[in-house]
Amino acid sequence: MLMNAQGQVFVGQRVDTVLEAWQMPQGGIDPGEDAEEAARRELGEETGIAPEHLELVARGDRELFYDIPPEMVGKVWKGKWRGQRQWWFLYRFTGRDSDVHIDTPHPEFRAWRWIDAEELPGLAVPFKRALYEDVLGIFRPYLRGG
Repeated sequence: MLMNAQGQVFVGQRVDTVLEAWQMPQGGIDPGEDAEEAARRELGEETGIAPEHLELVARGDRELFYDIPPEMVGKVWKGKWRGQRQWWFLYRFTGRDSDVHIDTPHPEFRAWRWIDAEELPGLAVPFKRALYEDVLGIFRPYLRGG
């Protein structure tokens, strides 16, 4: 999770869907990485934000999970997975909006914006809403209005 100085959360719309849903950056852990290193790398790859503009605020206290709907199993992720297990981190973005560059070499987002954290579950695809509620529950004390 990435928040700005006002306590708002970064969300993006994926390039590979026409859905109007928004999501937070996320990704996998490469061999030799720990979860925090992977989180920083993924934030950079998906948002174009340089590491010097990221300040670690908190780490989630447990691994979180979500499953994709049965009708999507075998159709996404080349049929390899049914969901994801995730460790979440909260970072403070210390740069300017002009430091965000979603036009990366392998873009994941077609649009981005800052939102109030409580809006997040309602903007996500239905199968990620409970996950995002859990993420908010963990990091709410650090967010504006928490």
